[in-house]
Amino acid sequence: MRRREWLALVVSAGLVSGAAGCTRANLDAIASGQATPGGSDDGGGAAAACSTPALPAGDTNETVLVGATSRSYVLHVPATYDGSKPVPLVLDFHAQASSGSRERALSPYPAQTDPDGAIMAFPDGLPGPAGAAWNVGPCCVANVDDVAFAKSLVEQVRANACIDAKRVYAVGTATGGGMANYLACRAADVFAAIAPAAFDLLAENADDCKPPRPVTVIAFRGTADPLVPYEGGLSSVVPNMSVTFLGAQATFQKWAEIDQCTDPASAADSNGCSSHSSCQGGVEVVLCTKLNGGLEAGNASIAWPVLKRHTL
Repeated sequence: MRRREWLALVVSAGLVSGAAGCTRANLDAIASGQATPGGSDDGGGAAAACSTPALPAGDTNETVLVGATSRSYVLHVPATYDGSKPVPLVLDFHAQASSGSRERALSPYPAQTDPDGAIMAFPDGLPGPAGAAWNVGPCCVANVDDVAFAKSLVEQVRANACIDAKRVYAVGTATGGGMANYLACRAADVFAAIAPAAFDLLAENADDCKPPRPVTVIAFRGTADPLVPYEGGLSSVVPNMSVTFLGAQATFQKWAEIDQCTDPASAADSNGCSSHSSCQGGVEVVLCTKLNGGLEAGNASIAWPVLKRHTL
């Protein structure tokens, strides 16, 4: 049974009630986007309690219609989610030629986010010249609006679960990290903070990155990444879709510029993380570098505490 069908069945059976929750009277409003489970969009601990039914714990394959295209993702509901209060939502984007299910298996994030009851989604990219990937402008899938996909996914999960709309985050590795960057540039009204790994901003469209609000970025890079050179430069890994990476340090500086940070970057700590913390809106810009590291998925135990302390 689909989650939406299950929710409707629970509501019709009269198992939930209350003005703040998914009652029979507001189910249609939730489906149309005119209301959200829980009612309040307040961020952090200030959000109103929800009376949405607790989704079954575990992983399920879901789809969402984006225009005329059906897009798929894996939804992960931790055992600690009970639908009683708004929780964060984290979208984790896979690397080139991978999938949402494989990212679910490899991701370091559930071990960190599960204790907080956070729900995660692992989207599937569409096929490109080098396998399933994401459209981040000049690369790596053409004629696909993955920003619209990400937003539609968020809205669908919010309609079926008690999600805090001010605590939605994007993470990802390689081209998935590129998608996290792309969402921060173009959907900062939805995503509160991002944690890209093994990908930088691109020279081809970095100047077009003009989010409507400052956004926290914590990035992870390895100095020996064979596909995304730490120092930046031209890459032709995807046929006919060459890109020019700014490089890890230049991307770090660009995000500090975008977020109007006024402090110098701190010295790297024991985890290789350097940061700007005096930025507009109280956001942070962090770069964690692993010496001799390759295509790094990032350290979720470092990223999650940073992400979750920032809200829209």
